Amino acid sequence: MADRITKLFGTRYPLVQAGMIWCANWELAAAVSNAGGLGIIGSGSMYPEVLRTHIRRCHQATDRPFAVNVPLLYPNVEEHMRTIVAEGVRIVFTSAGDPATWTGHLKANGITVVHVVSSVKFAMKAQAAGADAVVAEGFEAGGHNGRDETTTLVLVPMVRDALTIPVIAAGGIADGRAMLAAMCLGADGVQMGSRFVCTTESSAHPAFKDIVVHLPEGGTMLTLKELAPVRLVRNAFFEQVQEAYARCADREELGQVLGRARSKRGMFEGDLEEGELEIGQVGAAIHDILPAAQVVERVISEYQAAAKAIGHEPRFAIS
Repeated sequence: MADRITKLFGTRYPLVQAGMIWCANWELAAAVSNAGGLGIIGSGSMYPEVLRTHIRRCHQATDRPFAVNVPLLYPNVEEHMRTIVAEGVRIVFTSAGDPATWTGHLKANGITVVHVVSSVKFAMKAQAAGADAVVAEGFEAGGHNGRDETTTLVLVPMVRDALTIPVIAAGGIADGRAMLAAMCLGADGVQMGSRFVCTTESSAHPAFKDIVVHLPEGGTMLTLKELAPVRLVRNAFFEQVQEAYARCADREELGQVLGRARSKRGMFEGDLEEGELEIGQVGAAIHDILPAAQVVERVISEYQAAAKAIGHEPRFAIS
């Protein structure tokens, strides 16, 4: 019996790859979709013409559904939305902004809309705006995050109780055991980012992938709340941020420390000291770089084993 997420997206599994900036290219999205999950192209690090190329190549590489993630605080949003409609993308994930801004426009063009939230308040706003589902992302997650530091374990059941639309859990999920746990909390599916960073198809720099698979427990920290909360690997740039806080730097000075293109410099170009390295807490539990299809297969196999171990009936069909 299929669950609500597989019905909504037309996928085999309720497993979604996050649209991580500098990491989520068309190769990764196509590989995840071909393996039965929902692959996502991350538009936040792309110019409009680059996004168009990725969408077209993804269409060529898979006949399965895939999505585009659009961070609403990034530039080029209007151009991205025009490209998405023109190129026939059927699913869009929005984040980092007001869901009411674009949800109606996208749905009027026949597009399924999912909004990423970090609180019950914003989850309810997304539902009221007409979103078809939400991603409830706990503060364990990598990249930009919620200011309230609500964990996935706490956030998911609260969002589930408040909404009638499907809920996708994210933050701290990298294997089938965590997938089962999230669904026991009431999630209809899960989204994974950090685990898919460490795949052969990911566009992350090899040096960044290597940092992640050797990340120690406690190797990341949520910081820069005054600008946009982000979870970072502790490196030389991170220490510069900590030094700025120690001297009580204001928002303007923190912005100067951050500068421009830090995330590209770190995750895409491989500057492991001066670059911004975004990854979730669960990076410490990731120890290998695998093809995306193998990641999907492993997660579903682990989910089956974990469910069987506790006598839990899977909430979606597994063939």
